[in-house]
Amino acid sequence: MPDTDFSPLVWAGFCALLVGLLALDLGVFHRRARPIGSRESAIWSAVWIGLAVAFGLFLFARFGEVRAMEFATGYLIEKALAVDNLFLFVVVFGAFALPREQQHRVLFWGVFGALLMRAGLVIAGGMVLERFHWAVYVFGAALAIFGVKLAFTRSEGKDSFAVRLSRRILPIAEGSHGTFTVRHRGRLLATPLLAALVAVEAADLAFAVESIPAVYAVTSDPFIVFTSNALALLGMRSLYFLLAAWLERFSSLKPALALILVFVGMKMLLGNVLPISPLVSVTVIAALLAGAMSFDALRRRPRREARGA
Repeated sequence: MPDTDFSPLVWAGFCALLVGLLALDLGVFHRRARPIGSRESAIWSAVWIGLAVAFGLFLFARFGEVRAMEFATGYLIEKALAVDNLFLFVVVFGAFALPREQQHRVLFWGVFGALLMRAGLVIAGGMVLERFHWAVYVFGAALAIFGVKLAFTRSEGKDSFAVRLSRRILPIAEGSHGTFTVRHRGRLLATPLLAALVAVEAADLAFAVESIPAVYAVTSDPFIVFTSNALALLGMRSLYFLLAAWLERFSSLKPALALILVFVGMKMLLGNVLPISPLVSVTVIAALLAGAMSFDALRRRPRREARGA
């Protein structure tokens, strides 16, 4: 386990909180498969963001301003990258013709699997950076390259790698089913529900390879890296249902995400020469996201006025 300033009791308490929140989410509030409307999604998005803010305030009161700002920056990075992940969810659900009422279940188990994967990646990444300091420059260069690549590539369609992978490894039954597997003529087949889950997990693994080093550019403590990842992931399902209908309208988000990846990559590469404080990092990232969304809103405004005229 890499070095951390947080005791095993704090780690255990946060993990218990995660388990409790997941149990409440699926076992109580979303036990029945049903479509989730915009109003409910907005309320849940506010709840998850409020929970992250409360956790940040807890860190500030208990562990100081630096740790709180590191968490805030990491959380913003994860939220920003999660938006790009949402585009892929739209593609996956469309490729498998998954009904809206089943999408929440896929996203829930997708987030659960992502939490387990990212916990392992956080520990592995921390151990690598602790033992091999030169890996900082490798991660930094990789993030900068990912950012440049993101700026010049289009979103994948139905032939995305995640969709192709799930179709290749799973025999998929036709039609809509409420379970992950069905039996047909004595043969156990995966349903589109399970195929979509595999695609979502494969996609999240690819995104985690980018996001974990990005947060390690902000802090060296694995607890901050994991908690910022986990709390950002918890709100991903609600954010998807809230923004799914409008995602394509925010065309400037992808360039903003590319700039964020390049920024955190350069932060890692130049850390010994030009250190950047957590306050500056969170300000830059928040400004890029706000600027992209404001630009899109202003660009659509003349079109709305023209239609209203």
